[in-house]
Amino acid sequence: MTTLENRPNTALLVIDVQNGVVSGTHERDAVVANVGSLVEKARQEQVPVVWVQQTDDNFAKGSDNWRIVPELTPDDAEPLVEKSYADSFEETRLETVLSDLGVGRLVVVGAQTDECIRSTLHGAIVRGYDATLVSDAHTTEDQSAWGAPTPDKVIAHTNLYWKFHTAPGRTAGTAETSDVDFG
Repeated sequence: MTTLENRPNTALLVIDVQNGVVSGTHERDAVVANVGSLVEKARQEQVPVVWVQQTDDNFAKGSDNWRIVPELTPDDAEPLVEKSYADSFEETRLETVLSDLGVGRLVVVGAQTDECIRSTLHGAIVRGYDATLVSDAHTTEDQSAWGAPTPDKVIAHTNLYWKFHTAPGRTAGTAETSDVDFG
């Protein structure tokens, strides 16, 4: 269980599901649909949904690239955290948002698997959170031209190592969309 005191709640953390981030990613439509179904499930179960949005030179605030994909609509009452680094905690208000919500466990979805998803998962565990990666609700673009594995292998490898990740007093792991338990 989380090492954070008085943080019994779970939140769905939706990372960078923005037009310019997921355009051309591996199985984009299926991943966005899975994220959408988890957002609806979280809302029905009154689980906080926290949105993270990359803002930098490539994703200028207000630009089409910066906007959340049209299939997903953050509720005005749901926190939106802007970030400039891969780790969603780095120089953002995410920790404050989660603390205010009493959150000690994160269910993580979004993009890009090999950068922002991995960095945020590790950032969460290091900070004392439990972190579950939804294995079929994260994606990445093809960077094999620069020596990276193909996206399907990046996703599979991330799912594999996060399924077995451990840390003292914290839990990691994976779940498919259909098996996510916010309880």
